[in-house]
Amino acid sequence: MAQGDSDLHGQKEQVMPVVSVVIPLFREGEHLARSVASILQVLQSMGETFELVLVDDGSPDNTWEQITRLREAHAEITGIRLSRNFGKEAALAAGLDKARGQAVLVMDGDLQHPPALIPQMLHLWRSGADVVEAVKRSRGRESISSRLRAGLFYRIFTRLTGVDIKGASDFKLMDRRVVDAWQLLRERNLFFRGMNAWLGFNRVQLPFDVAERAEGRSSWSLLQLLKLAFTAVTSFSSAPLYMMIFMGLVFIALALVIGAQTLYMKFSGLAVDGFTTVILLLLLIGGVLSFGLGLVGVYIARIYEEVKGRPRYIIAEQID
Repeated sequence: MAQGDSDLHGQKEQVMPVVSVVIPLFREGEHLARSVASILQVLQSMGETFELVLVDDGSPDNTWEQITRLREAHAEITGIRLSRNFGKEAALAAGLDKARGQAVLVMDGDLQHPPALIPQMLHLWRSGADVVEAVKRSRGRESISSRLRAGLFYRIFTRLTGVDIKGASDFKLMDRRVVDAWQLLRERNLFFRGMNAWLGFNRVQLPFDVAERAEGRSSWSLLQLLKLAFTAVTSFSSAPLYMMIFMGLVFIALALVIGAQTLYMKFSGLAVDGFTTVILLLLLIGGVLSFGLGLVGVYIARIYEEVKGRPRYIIAEQID
């Protein structure tokens, strides 16, 4: 290798930071400065080169203005503003595509993912772990209904897909080769936790307690959570379609039993007038058929979205 090529190669290695921290943001301008200050304090104390990738997912508040001000004060910050609200999963994809670090850390911007765990996660990565995933030991202050919904979703997802994400969070540190492998998964219907678990690699779990939010409350509505749950299950498993086949076989068997009973009653002269049984069967079978058609429609919609091949996100502005 020529001397000039060697110098250029060395410069490229110096530019690549050891760790990249990716934070998707939506309506978090109120507390962003405080959150970034806490994260920067931990990163700077480690003595490692780093970058902080802040992705504004089309926030209607002053999130982007806050990112711009923070970038003027800290050269390590990269700001990305999406053209509209594409959703947290797409914002994560934008940040991962931009991150250049040897290790990439994903976390939320509301301090519920404790920045104090970052040095320990980096240590586990240096010890040989490809993925260090922070697992919720406690869910913090959360309503009983939210806990029940989360528990039900994790059980259904694990049973249908075979991928166990119980207690998992988006708070993860990934080796560069894991990020490169994740970028090969080009589907548009994203579910980061499930996709990351599907990749495999050498994984280490690190339990943590969910901290209090820096300000405000979660912007996730029940409808958005249900949509994410449907996306997660239908993106990773075709088991619901096979369940519909099983239900169809059960109803065929039931129909044969009732048909045999009806013929016996007729030929034995015990048949009585009335349509109660017929009406109940029609309602039951009609409901099952409607559910089955809706389920097939969900999968067709997923195929439709993938075939269109639209980008996961569109960047409106970028500062780095």
